[in-house]
Amino acid sequence: MQTTDEAEAAATPKAAETTAGAVAAEPPAAAPATEWLTPAEQQAWRRFLFGVNFLMENVSAALEQDPEIDLSLDEYEILVRLSESEGGRIRMSGLADQVVHSRSRLTHTIARLEKRGIVERVRCSADGRGREAVLTAAGIDLLRRAAPVHVQSVRDLLLDVIGSADLLELGRILGATLPEDAPVTLGTSGPHSEV
Repeated sequence: MQTTDEAEAAATPKAAETTAGAVAAEPPAAAPATEWLTPAEQQAWRRFLFGVNFLMENVSAALEQDPEIDLSLDEYEILVRLSESEGGRIRMSGLADQVVHSRSRLTHTIARLEKRGIVERVRCSADGRGREAVLTAAGIDLLRRAAPVHVQSVRDLLLDVIGSADLLELGRILGATLPEDAPVTLGTSGPHSEV
C-alpha cells in the first residue's frame, strides 16, 4: 500500500527526485532588471504611438472616403508594391513580407481586391507551386487615380507639418530600427514617380 508521500512523489517526478535526495534542479536564473522608461521617454513613446496611428488612420481615410477609390492604406500599399514589381506580380509570401502582413491577413485582403477586379491570384510563373498576386489593368487605373489623393494626404498630414528635412530625419531614425534587408527601397516604377 502506497503512503500519501509516496503517491505525491510518484505524481510529481521532480519532487520525488528532490525528496529522494537526487540532484535538485537549480532555480531559474533571475531575469535582468527592466530599465523603465523615464517620464520624458514614456511621453515620447506615447507621442510616437499616437502619431503613427493618427497618421495611418487619416491617410487611410483619405483613400477610403473617396468613392472613386475606396481603398484602405494597406490595400493601396499592396497595389503600389505590385506596380513596382516586374510584370506587376509578386509571390504571395513575398508580398506579405513586403507589407508586413501575416499570410492569412494578406490572403483576405487580396480576396477583397480580387472581388473588385483590381488584383488576381495565379500560379507562380517561375515554379507553378505557389501563388502570385497580379495587378490587373483595372488595378493600374485605380492606382493612378489613387496616387494623387494619397500623396496629397501625406503632404497635408506630415510633410507640410514637419518639413522635408524633418521627414528625411524621421526616415533615417526609423531606418535604424529596421533590419538591413527591410523592403523599403523604391521599386522600378510606379504612380508615385508620375505625380
